[in-house]
Amino acid sequence: MIIYVVSSGDSLWKIANRYGVTIDSIVKLNALSDPSQLTLGQSLVIPHIGTSHIVEAGETLWSIAQQYGLTIQTLMQANQLTDPNVLYQGSVLYIPPITHVVQSGQTLWDISVWYGTTVQAILSVNQIEDPNTIYVGMNLIIPRSKRAIEVNAYTYQSSDAAVQSIQDIGQLLTYLSPFAYKIKEDGTLEGLNDEDMVDAAISKGIVPMMSITNFTSTEAGSNLAQVILSNSSLREKVIRNVLEVMDDKGYTALNIDFENVLPENREDYNRFLQLAVERLHARGYLVSTALAPKTSEEQAGVLYEAHDYEAHGRIVDFVVLMTYEWGYRMGPPQAISPLDQMRKVVEYALTVIPAEKIFLGFQIYARDWLLPHVKGQEAETFSPQEAVRRAVKHGAPIQYDPVAQSPFFRYTDEKGKTHEVWFEDARSAQAKFELAKQNKLRGISYWALGFPYPQNWALLEDNFSIKKLKTFS
Repeated sequence: MIIYVVSSGDSLWKIANRYGVTIDSIVKLNALSDPSQLTLGQSLVIPHIGTSHIVEAGETLWSIAQQYGLTIQTLMQANQLTDPNVLYQGSVLYIPPITHVVQSGQTLWDISVWYGTTVQAILSVNQIEDPNTIYVGMNLIIPRSKRAIEVNAYTYQSSDAAVQSIQDIGQLLTYLSPFAYKIKEDGTLEGLNDEDMVDAAISKGIVPMMSITNFTSTEAGSNLAQVILSNSSLREKVIRNVLEVMDDKGYTALNIDFENVLPENREDYNRFLQLAVERLHARGYLVSTALAPKTSEEQAGVLYEAHDYEAHGRIVDFVVLMTYEWGYRMGPPQAISPLDQMRKVVEYALTVIPAEKIFLGFQIYARDWLLPHVKGQEAETFSPQEAVRRAVKHGAPIQYDPVAQSPFFRYTDEKGKTHEVWFEDARSAQAKFELAKQNKLRGISYWALGFPYPQNWALLEDNFSIKKLKTFS
């Protein structure tokens, strides 16, 4: 698949004709509500053989050609470039597929071994049913190898909505994390209506991952964390209650999300994690944590100080970096998940946590702020699909921040008020996937299901092979 950015004068007919695909295929892949309405700067995923590359700072056409096993000339021709030295950060390059002309005596097995792929992958991409029908001189498209990763998704949807999400994209999930069991001061847990979604997850080969937390949208949870973490008896009680729920409902992994933990409870938190690992590993269960987006060990603030990256990376099976919420709903308008900031968090994490234990957090929603921004004024949160719909409705050209690798636009509503919207599109999704691939991270973790974003799921499947693990149901 490739990413195409709408320019002046474009229509779906012209775009489909350019790439030799049908209008319907583009409409379906991008879930376009009105195929006749596009807006300048809108990104589209095109069901075309090949892939896309988002140019990052410091990259050259030569380095990109080397990465994909192509020549500079091939890249220039594919992208209609006239000067190999002119390359802009954030621009999207089309990476043509590798092709192979079948030689005398060659079998599909020989060809698959040569390119480091599989016979089935070659058959699939070339739509060949019978492997014995290849012939000398036949042009074959060779699929590029895809990195195998694990994918988690949190959900705070209703039970029915969550089950529907699982049915829609469950083949792309390794874990599902219903959010969340709230810990009480006496060590008990607030219940969660999660039975149907856990059963649906297991039926799709997804590992149900229980999520526990100390906070809500209205409570920071610092005092609650202190009560639980500083008391060894309560720590034990929480773990006993967690295991009771896991055994009863079929969870086989646990995600611990303690936020706003006071600095003086840092070591208590580490002890709690060690206890959880000892108890859960004895049952064959996995343990993970959610980590605030730190860029250094010395980073100040109640959100960060008690999150000991080195200890979490050493104790638990994997961590989820909460690399989102720079564009906070109560703060001023900005990218929600700016790639430059995400990269800083990943770079720090890699100094103390193995890459094979790190999930990159990926938010899949948009925000709409009123301008001028007034302190304490809450932005509206909705799906990337709704963001595009608003841009099209108001004729607002979509811009793209090359540093944050995020799209945004401004529009004026019916009451004459100005809005600024930051969201995710195909380009920003691809940029995040590149960050995960470049650093060989364990996986991607989505916050949260329930916001339609078809481009993301199409590109996720195009970029990666999704691991499915054994469940213990």
